[in-house]
Amino acid sequence: MKVLVVGAAGVMGGHVINAVNRSGNECVAFVDIKYAEGAGANEYAKIGDVREKADVIIDFSFHGLTNEVLDYAIRTGTPAIIATTGHTDEEKQSIIDASKKVAVFYTGNMSLGIATLCDVVKRVVSVFPDADVEIIETHHNRKLDAPSGTAKMLFEAVKEARPEAYASQGRNGICKREKNEVGISSIRMGNIVGIHEVIIGTSTEQITLKHEAYDRALFADGAVKSAEFMCGRSAGLYTMKELLKG
Repeated sequence: MKVLVVGAAGVMGGHVINAVNRSGNECVAFVDIKYAEGAGANEYAKIGDVREKADVIIDFSFHGLTNEVLDYAIRTGTPAIIATTGHTDEEKQSIIDASKKVAVFYTGNMSLGIATLCDVVKRVVSVFPDADVEIIETHHNRKLDAPSGTAKMLFEAVKEARPEAYASQGRNGICKREKNEVGISSIRMGNIVGIHEVIIGTSTEQITLKHEAYDRALFADGAVKSAEFMCGRSAGLYTMKELLKG
């Protein structure tokens, strides 16, 4: 598998390059706005300038560049792994629109563990339809978006089991908890890679489901597995659900 890495000069880009090499695949081109004129033969500041042919794109850059990545993917017919988070509603719609023309893999978290957690959350909430549900996500102090894309994934898992549920972020003031409310709390501190907890409680018992990431390399490993899954796929929007089923 030949991979085009976008955001190659960033921390996650470095992890992706290492993960691709470990997997026995090959990085054929690298894109990052940090690459100035005169960079290496296969290093580019803009994805539109890439000349090498790749089997798949892995994008760990910035959500504001997603449209450029999608335009290139459509033009070249290359499946794209969109691994960035914090997309606006307009950018999310662009991803959906692009998936009608080319294969696009999009998820709020590249961890296979998180994908499994989402599945478990859905099942537990189904078993306890009247339980209160709270989601707590903790990340390093440099993370810009809140709640995290993963917290949103977990909420969607709850909503699959409980369609009437709605998210309540940053609860404050004097107000009683509503029956269908799912609280989402965001904590930013230190250098924490990522901790996500889902607490499901009734008046007589409580279940706490937790995933903790120790190393950002796990997200790169997940992206490579996603890329291998996406090679040769027809146009469509793919997520971790399809990867786990596959």
